[in-house]
Amino acid sequence: MAKAISQYFKRVFDDYQVLVQVNPDDYTGIELILHPDGKVERTEMEFDEEIFEDLEVDEFKTCSPLEFQLHLAKT
Repeated sequence: MAKAISQYFKRVFDDYQVLVQVNPDDYTGIELILHPDGKVERTEMEFDEEIFEDLEVDEFKTCSPLEFQLHLAKT
């Protein structure tokens, strides 16, 4: 079985950013919160099948896997 290709999303708030990685096969992923002081919070997530609709409603936009991976490396 082929490995799923994760999808990546981002939302910029007033003083922080949130990046999300979602595995579309099992709805697992990682959430990164980027604080203005450079701190990066990492949270392992389990989503439901409505995650993509939820991200759209919450105004998340697709982002680059490279951007996500660069911030992930800081955790």
